Order: sequence, then structure tokens, then C-alpha cells
Amino acid sequence: MKFDRREVEAEFARWWSIGNAGEDWASWAQLYTPDAYYIDHFWGPLHGRDEIDLWIHAVMKGVPEIYGVLDWYTIENGIVTFHYLNRRDNPSDEGPPYWDFAGLSVLWYAGDGLWSKEEDFWDRTGARDTSVEYAAACERAGLTEPLQRMTRKHWPDAPSWARHEAPPSPSWLTRDNVPGITKPRELRDLLTRLRG
Repeated sequence: MKFDRREVEAEFARWWSIGNAGEDWASWAQLYTPDAYYIDHFWGPLHGRDEIDLWIHAVMKGVPEIYGVLDWYTIENGIVTFHYLNRRDNPSDEGPPYWDFAGLSVLWYAGDGLWSKEEDFWDRTGARDTSVEYAAACERAGLTEPLQRMTRKHWPDAPSWARHEAPPSPSWLTRDNVPGITKPRELRDLLTRLRG
């Protein structure tokens, strides 16, 4: 289907500002069609809003220090391709201000403010390397609690909808029944229970 580029861009801005910037992952999951297909090449395939919702809450709860920084995006025929940086702020006085590992995603617009498909690729080697450096910085800074790591100090300058100035308050904070995960087998166990 053909969609007006202005509509797609406005809906992408809304999608980003609700999820990656505002971290209201519960509302973000509702921006997908009920039968949406989501494939992350580390975590595996997801089918529908309920699986997307469970996955994003469990994953983000598992790495509370990570936030998404938009680098660039393109739009063509209702398909948004975007490059972003998964960022961890440095809690220590030593080293760089933050560590990044890159991601690239493709998002298919379905109309009426909803998205029907997403495909994610990210740098697994970079994720591992930065997690080791970040853990060492947390040890130097004496951070032991996950919520102490939840800083968002280095948003992009523009566009304005890709940043969030208020203190972080992600929706996973209210999900006591969802554990934080860092491994695909943990997600498979959660999805098996969800699928019944």
C-alpha cells in the first residue's frame, strides 16, 4: 500500500517518542497491529501484540541502563529504516561518557497509526564488549542496584521527539510479574507460558 510520507514520518515520530524516548513500552506495544510479526535476530520471532509486549518489558527490565539513541532514518513506501545506538551511560569518572553498540531496524507501516512488521539487527559483539566495560565502570562507581544504573544523560540534540528530558520511568517498573531477561532461552520459557 502507498502511504503519504508525512503520515508515516509523523507516526514514526510518535512510535519513537512513546517507546524509545518515553519508555512507555505498554503503550508502544499497542502501536502494532494485533497480528504483527516482529523478528529480532538475537531474540527470535514474535507474533502479535501480547508477545511483543512481554518481550520488550522482559528485555528492557534485564538491561535497565540501556536506552535508544536515534542516529538516522529513511522512509520509502511506508517502510522506515533506521539506525540507532544502544547506549549505556558511564557511571564512573573514568573512561568515556557512554558506551554504544549499533542497531539497524526496518519497520512496516500498516496505516491508522499502526505497524505490521519489524525486523531488528544489532551488533552482538559490540553488546558483549560494552557490557564488560560497563560492568567494570559500575564496580568502580560502587553501583550494585539495577535502578541505580538507569540514567539517560546523552540524548541526541535532534529531532526533539527522539529525546526525553524527564527522569526515566519505564513501564516495566510496574510489571512485577515479568522478570528481567538477558538470554534467548529465558524468552522462550516466557513465550511458552504465554502461548499455553
